[in-house]
Amino acid sequence: MDLGISGRWALVCGASKGLGWGCAQALVREGVNVLIVARGAEALAATAAKLIADNAGTSSASVLFCAADITTPEGRAAVFAIRKDFDIVVTNAGGPPTGDFRSWDREAWLKAVDANMLTPIELIKATVDGMAARGFGRIVNITSSAVKAPIDVLGLSNGARSGLTGFVAGVARSPLAGQGVTINNLLPGSFDTDRLRGNMQGAAAKTGSSVDAVADARRKTIPAQRFGTPEEFGAVCAFLCSAQAGYITGQNVLVDGGAYPGTY
Repeated sequence: MDLGISGRWALVCGASKGLGWGCAQALVREGVNVLIVARGAEALAATAAKLIADNAGTSSASVLFCAADITTPEGRAAVFAIRKDFDIVVTNAGGPPTGDFRSWDREAWLKAVDANMLTPIELIKATVDGMAARGFGRIVNITSSAVKAPIDVLGLSNGARSGLTGFVAGVARSPLAGQGVTINNLLPGSFDTDRLRGNMQGAAAKTGSSVDAVADARRKTIPAQRFGTPEEFGAVCAFLCSAQAGYITGQNVLVDGGAYPGTY
C-alpha cells in the first residue's frame, strides 16, 4: 500500500534505537524525510547513516539528525533551528525509573511529568498550527500499554503518560480535527528493546533468577508468545501517519501481542 506521505517531513524523537528507530525506519521507507533526535550524538549519527544506507536506491528521503535532549527547552530550540515545520511528529521519551512510589520525591515526579507529558504537549503546540494551515498533520505519541493496564512499579510512567492521554483526548477533538490534523497515542506492550532488557535484568537481580528465566516467564504472559519488534511497531506508526488514516484521531492504539485482557 502506498501510504501517500512520500516527500513529507517528520520529526521522530528518541530515534537512535528501539521503538523510535523503528518508526523512523518505517517512515523513511515510505519516502518521508526525517529529522531524528536523541541525546547520544555518536549513536544518533550511526543510526542516520544506517537509515540512509538501508534505503539507498529505494527511497529518496532525506535524513537529518540533531543530538539534543528533547525534554529541555534548549533541546527543542536546537531541533526547531534546523527545521521549524513538520507534517508528522512522533513524540517519544525514555520512561522514568521503576520502583516503589514511597521512594519518589517531588523532583522525581516533576521529571517524569516533564519528559512524558509536558514535552509531547510542547511539541504538539509548536507544530499543529502549521499542520492545520497546510491541511495535513499527523502526531503520534509513543506512550505505554501501562496507560490501559497500570503496573505498580511503573507508577511514575502510569501517572505522567495518563496525563498526556487525557490531554490528547481533548485536543484531538478540537477544530484541528477538521483541518486535517490527527493526534493519536501508540501504546507498546513488551518489545525487544534495551528498555525491556534492562527491566528484566533488574527483575532477575531482585529475584535471583537468570535473565533468560525472567524473559521466558514474561513471554508466557503474552498470547503471541513473543516480544514485539521495533520494525513491526514502526509499521503501525507509519500507517497512523498515512493519508489513509485521516479518519483516526484521539485514539489509543494498543500494540501488545494480545497481553491486555480487557474487551475495551
